[in-house]
Amino acid sequence: MEQISTLLRRTMPFQMVTPGLLSAIARFSKWQLFARGDVIYQVGDRPDDIYVISAGKVQHTLPASDGTSQPLEKTMLSGDVFGWAAVLDNQSGRLAETVCTERTEVLRIDGKKLLDLFAGTPDTGDVVMSRFATMITKEFNASSTVAAQVHHYPLSGPGAFTAAPKMPTGLTLTMFRASQWLKSPKPYLMLLGFTIFLGLWYLTVEVWKLPRFRDMPGLTVVVKELFSKDPIYGLSLYTPEYYEHIWVSVRRVAIAFLLATVLGVPLGLFLGWSRSFREYIFPLFETLRPIPILAWVPLAILMFSGSETPVIFLTFLASFFATGLNTMLGVESIDESYSRAAMCLGASKWQVFKEVVIPGAMPFIFTGLQISVGVAWFSLVAGEMVSGQFGLGYVINTSYTMVRYPTIVIGMITLGAVGYTTSAFVRLIGDYMMQWRVRELALGGR
Repeated sequence: MEQISTLLRRTMPFQMVTPGLLSAIARFSKWQLFARGDVIYQVGDRPDDIYVISAGKVQHTLPASDGTSQPLEKTMLSGDVFGWAAVLDNQSGRLAETVCTERTEVLRIDGKKLLDLFAGTPDTGDVVMSRFATMITKEFNASSTVAAQVHHYPLSGPGAFTAAPKMPTGLTLTMFRASQWLKSPKPYLMLLGFTIFLGLWYLTVEVWKLPRFRDMPGLTVVVKELFSKDPIYGLSLYTPEYYEHIWVSVRRVAIAFLLATVLGVPLGLFLGWSRSFREYIFPLFETLRPIPILAWVPLAILMFSGSETPVIFLTFLASFFATGLNTMLGVESIDESYSRAAMCLGASKWQVFKEVVIPGAMPFIFTGLQISVGVAWFSLVAGEMVSGQFGLGYVINTSYTMVRYPTIVIGMITLGAVGYTTSAFVRLIGDYMMQWRVRELALGGR
């Protein structure tokens, strides 16, 4: 069933069909194999089924209607649809001939049952039939009179569908993807991965007691410390200091990430858009980018007073370079023909920048922001280790100097959990702002 649904989603007529209807279509569909040279049907055969190519290649030949011009020939590959005479009204015979040019596997869909199914859901059925009509005229170059024969469902009258078809929203499709994820093996494999990691930690440190791990805190020690109301080393889920350190780190990352976004995204857009601007700025950008964060620490302390601003500056730096570079790559990835087409239609440079460049770079920008927020966290730790007074990096560093090894691991685990949450939050914002891309990924079966 899943294979059939995936194949149907690749075809234009069925891309908007709900998963429930796709499952219903799968129940009256069947796989069929043809050898090279087999004729699937000829002109005049009974038009009973629709075919979707799963693998292989067929030659579709539609004779010229006026008898004088050349027949319309089309080579169809995996994902293509043919046999659409089954959805035409008052059509008693096939209009074309199809021959397999290599070993071919097709999905054969019962045409009558398909129309009966859509009669029960005319809103979806009318959309699918409209797409069939579009496909016939655009992909098969058939006459508009042929497309006019495609069965349609009445939009007025008793029992007719009156509401406009609703496009799924980004939230709906995000929820759909989440439900699909829960149904897939992925979450259970993820849990298995964590279980294996924790099991190895427990075995190597507490059971086997391997020499290399003899000074490491064991799993049970860390768990007991984390959930203890009276922690031995002074930090657990029940101590206010634990949340104070998290809050300080989150606030620093938020400020640094916001600054990196506000400055890095416009810089990356202009670096990708303007060759002159890039010639001035990019060499300096690439010279500063590889410098390690720790190398900036002395200058940060000299430039900024207090202990808070240097940490934010160090966190900002790595995040800024990641954001700027990904944004620039996003602009460079846009097909130049889009900009040329917009200019040919009379768009100004500013309109092209606003309507073509910025939306086209959005996927790269949000990929860069996800990288940026992750980079901000490990830059923050470096900054807090040398200049902070609170925060998770400060906890890790001071716990090492004070021989509080379980607290080091608690700080690392908390850092990973908070970092994962912030990255997921950025991803959700990206999905909300790029609903067109969410819809494309969800319907495209990727």
